[in-house]
Amino acid sequence: MDDRFARVVETLAPKLEILLAMRPHRYGQLPLNMPEKGVYLFSEGDQHLYIGRSNVLRKRYHRHFKSHKSAAFAFLLARKETGRLKASYKKDESNRDGLMRDATFANAFASAKLRMRDMDYRYVEEQDQVCQALLEIYCAVVLQTPFNDFGTH
Repeated sequence: MDDRFARVVETLAPKLEILLAMRPHRYGQLPLNMPEKGVYLFSEGDQHLYIGRSNVLRKRYHRHFKSHKSAAFAFLLARKETGRLKASYKKDESNRDGLMRDATFANAFASAKLRMRDMDYRYVEEQDQVCQALLEIYCAVVLQTPFNDFGTH
């Protein structure tokens, strides 16, 4: 293995430990002194559900509760709830906008955002973009987060 890559890999497990050791926060309780860049985790109790990364952690957290275009995790929860699991990029009723016109899906999406307000939210600072990406993947693999998918579109 390349030495530079190996040095990055060596940082992943300790960062995950820091992430998991963090006291979790809930909706409306984010501290003012959050780091700007890093990796974040949504959990329900001991069940880790979704890992993400951002260069604007505080703003990204709040975007998870906004529209169907920015609330990726809530959208995934609604997909699972309604059985509408396959993503579509066609201009029809199976794409994001089309699903939101379906009352059942729209209700599931709204419920998912409410559910997320009660989830634990943790984060760990990571400034480097490559390290962020690798840490996100590492955490998803180790924690077996069911709502992370690294497939291409």
